[in-house]
Amino acid sequence: MADTRRGVAILGIFVADLAFRAGRMPGIGETIAGSGFKMGPGGKGSNQAVAAARAGAPVTILSKIGKDAFGAIALDTWRAEGIAARVTEMADQPTGAAFIYVNESSGENAIIVVPGAAATISAADVDAAADAIRSAAVFITQLEQPVPAARRGLEIARAAGVTTIFNPAPAEAFDDTLYALCDYVTPNESEAALLTGIAVTDLASARMAGDALLAKGVGTALITLGEAGVLLHSRDASIHIPAVNAGPVVETAGAGDAFNGGFAAALARGADPVEAARFGCAVAGISVTRPGTAPSMPHRAEAEAMLETTGV
Repeated sequence: MADTRRGVAILGIFVADLAFRAGRMPGIGETIAGSGFKMGPGGKGSNQAVAAARAGAPVTILSKIGKDAFGAIALDTWRAEGIAARVTEMADQPTGAAFIYVNESSGENAIIVVPGAAATISAADVDAAADAIRSAAVFITQLEQPVPAARRGLEIARAAGVTTIFNPAPAEAFDDTLYALCDYVTPNESEAALLTGIAVTDLASARMAGDALLAKGVGTALITLGEAGVLLHSRDASIHIPAVNAGPVVETAGAGDAFNGGFAAALARGADPVEAARFGCAVAGISVTRPGTAPSMPHRAEAEAMLETTGV
């Protein structure tokens, strides 16, 4: 019997990104002048959904939003990108929002997220959308919604034979038994350090952290290393995939989401893990040359052309 599973199902949150550009962060009690402001769609789950959709995958997002102006932005964003929304609108909770400080010189960022309605996503909510998970080729979730919801999504996907990706961001405590549900786990350096107790400062330490994650039950660890690229670390191989330099960095917010969405989309269409990670690096490399998070995500043709140009 043919496998009819297709596309990517994403459990995660939407927030309205409120991005402020300035030369530095103000101290407590201090007010400084900024050089720019922009509001747009964000949230790790939603960003990953946009990245995967633009990368060519059919995408379904599972989430909760408020019945408010920010919620309307979420629905408009998903509609424009062709993303199927299995989403509950709540009248008594607001849609989430994120404060993003963007350094005007380096493009580096610091973020505060308030999930709003998405903080109430429960395991029962995930059960109600289980059909969307079971019918996908790839399932991905993060930790901006409650851990029990993420766990339930991974359990449903694993039981159905759906490839699972766990992006443990923001890093927080959870039961180690969750790792065994993960075909792929995708922390950045700081998240890998928090999860393993190993400071990730170079490839050697990244491999040590990767070994620690494998020992916890993960199938493959993909540790994103910023401008150094990605380490794909499994029991069979440890492969460093360089970053794709697509031009001057404008803003790094959303780069991890770009990688995860691109990686998931490539896996969903049958790419092998190394090929999918290379594609994810191209998606991320292009995204950081543009302002915003979701708006910065490139389309599949752009990422493929960049890989041909750079030869990564």
